[in-house]
Amino acid sequence: MSQSIDVITGIGKAIWEQKYRLKDDAGVAIDRTVGDTFARVATAAAQAEQETHRSLWRERFLAAMSDFEFLPAGRILAGAGSGRGVTLFNCFVMGRIEDDLGSIFDNVKQAALTMQQGGGIGHDFSTLRPRGAPVRSIGADASGPVSFMDVWDAMCRTIMSAGARRGAMMGTLRCDHPDIESFVAAKSDATRLRNFNVSVLVTDALVAAVRADGAWPLTFAGKVYRTVGARDLWQRIMRATYDYAEPGVIFIDRVNALNNLNYCETITATNPCGEQPLPAYGACLLGSINLARLVREPFTPAARLDEDRLAEIVPIAVRFLDDVIDVSGYPLAAQQAEAAAKRRIGLGLTGLADALAMCGARYDSAEARALATRWMGLIERHATLASTGIAREKGSFPLYDAGRFLASPGIARLDEDVRAAIAAGGIRNGLLTSIAPTGTISLFAGNVSSGIEPIFDVTARRRILARDGSTREEEVEDYAHRLFRKLHGASARLPEAFARATEIAPHAHLAMQAAVQRHVDSSISKTINCPREIAFDEFQSIYLDAFDLGLKGCTTFRPNTVTGSVLAPSSSQKGSRPKDGSPQTRPLASDAATTPDGPHPSGDVVYMAKPLERDPVLEGFTYKLRWPDSDHAIYITVNDTSKDGRRRPFEIFINSKNLEHYAWTVALTRMISAVFRRGGDVAFVVEELKAVFDPRGGQWMEGHYVPSLLAAIGGIIETHMIRIGFLPQPATMAPEPSRPALRAVAGDPRPRHCPRCSSPTYVRSEGCWSCSTCGFSTCT
Repeated sequence: MSQSIDVITGIGKAIWEQKYRLKDDAGVAIDRTVGDTFARVATAAAQAEQETHRSLWRERFLAAMSDFEFLPAGRILAGAGSGRGVTLFNCFVMGRIEDDLGSIFDNVKQAALTMQQGGGIGHDFSTLRPRGAPVRSIGADASGPVSFMDVWDAMCRTIMSAGARRGAMMGTLRCDHPDIESFVAAKSDATRLRNFNVSVLVTDALVAAVRADGAWPLTFAGKVYRTVGARDLWQRIMRATYDYAEPGVIFIDRVNALNNLNYCETITATNPCGEQPLPAYGACLLGSINLARLVREPFTPAARLDEDRLAEIVPIAVRFLDDVIDVSGYPLAAQQAEAAAKRRIGLGLTGLADALAMCGARYDSAEARALATRWMGLIERHATLASTGIAREKGSFPLYDAGRFLASPGIARLDEDVRAAIAAGGIRNGLLTSIAPTGTISLFAGNVSSGIEPIFDVTARRRILARDGSTREEEVEDYAHRLFRKLHGASARLPEAFARATEIAPHAHLAMQAAVQRHVDSSISKTINCPREIAFDEFQSIYLDAFDLGLKGCTTFRPNTVTGSVLAPSSSQKGSRPKDGSPQTRPLASDAATTPDGPHPSGDVVYMAKPLERDPVLEGFTYKLRWPDSDHAIYITVNDTSKDGRRRPFEIFINSKNLEHYAWTVALTRMISAVFRRGGDVAFVVEELKAVFDPRGGQWMEGHYVPSLLAAIGGIIETHMIRIGFLPQPATMAPEPSRPALRAVAGDPRPRHCPRCSSPTYVRSEGCWSCSTCGFSTCT
């Protein structure tokens, strides 16, 4: 073994000490060296082999890891052979959430158990009825899927408080769900859903409707709640991700159509970073081939990837991951059953950008894309053939159906001899390849470039969160840059092949992702970095281009005031080209996320937005609100500013002669104005106010029941936002046949409905509105 602790220095050593080095309960190290860590992991994986073969496979696993050529994911490095009750799987998607409270909280419990053992989770919330939909069994209205995501977020904060690792969750919602707009706007609040990444499940039908400028019905359980313009909805999604980097987009129809296992599963969510679309209770192991360690004669005209060594390493990695399926623990029995039935693994690559630079190919060049395509194609080929070999020895995965599996688009594109090998002997693993954001394992391996991403910068500062809650900064140097300086001296000028993330055009990112995706049967976690100054029209074209390129999803990051970054360029570098721009790495609740939430004065981690500055003169409108229970009208003034060519609310004033309202209206105007000045999509203010319920009862206004005075103010703000174009004009919604709209006209003989139980027995008697069905009264 040629690797030792002596060459693991700086942040790599810190990562090993904090995350992967096994220690006893008293904190005394059990792994004396990195070699001991690798030996522990190799020994654990080999336990799945026949006893007579364990020693052989242990040595092969150990040899593959020892030079960092094969990197198992962090869960495996930390947990394998530790004797602890943790899972070795990085990725889970949880079970279907049925539309009832029991199922919702059963799923919260299952998510907590999974997260407690170290698993990142994905959830689809599309199965929950929209906000305001009746829950007839209890005479109430549903609070909607976004409100329940807050429950998951609180659970995740509680679980993560037990250790230094941040919780990781993905939340998805279908693009035709009636609450899609509030879902899209949820993370405009810099303090909300911080432990979630969120993505919209975009269908082929929505893309077609956007291009045709058609209508788009929002439906749940077969009922159309309202219809919006497809292009308006698309613009809202695009504006949100332009302003605060979320939501991402998952092209869900394509994910299912191209899935090797679409004959036995349906996918509605992914793991937190998006590289693993998974069915209910789906789980996946991750591991990466480190291309940077396989380049021979780097930075010379003869530089090349050692393809012979790649052909040796990949089959070992496949067998290793397949063995880990059998030795891992599982938080839930359903997860174990799902993993055993399909035996999916996620073998990918890391160090791609470093390997390209070492071979003289700039990341955004056609040459680089050709090399990346070839290298990933070889990984795919060797992995598939290795899996067929294991199947002949140990059997195919239990749900293997030769006819339907071979007919799937992902298998049909393989070389004829590879398909013939599957047909002849079956295949061990339902899916084999995936490219994850390698996060801390890339740091552990000498700071090679992460996953498929370009080199962030040749040197950078990274903030590290310790178990005691303290933080510190580490300066990290890119692996290829360090090697170049070693070979050519610190003063040598860097070759043009060193391309930093800020120098790569967005469409070059897309092109690289598309080039590699053709050889990946799961998906790729990739961030399309965009400059702050990119025009909105150019920005939103990225997503439709991603669809046209055949990608399964798209995530962008544009520097903004709501989200921050884990990495920042170093203030000084030697032997490098001048720098410009700013950090453009999307913060993920993932293995790569090593910073706590919250503002930080250094500027490299910013989670709270800087307020917009007030222009000397603002335009606005004043609205008169007559609340039936008040003797005096309330006047609401909303003033606007312009930001990035878009008019947006900036401040609000509420005035009335009724002094009963004075204190809370002053507080309300100050708080709402503070929110408006933070920028981003502040439309959530409307939804929050409209949801406020007055226990004394609401009022009928203009044919609609308004549950409180605050809700009425929310309606005024919504009207104003629509008027200035900040929100799209809503389509007219016809009243439900079973619940006709009531007109607020004098002498209307039709009954009023109780705000608590919805019964038409709400009557006014002795100055009080009371319900004879449930007993609710405005005077008690």
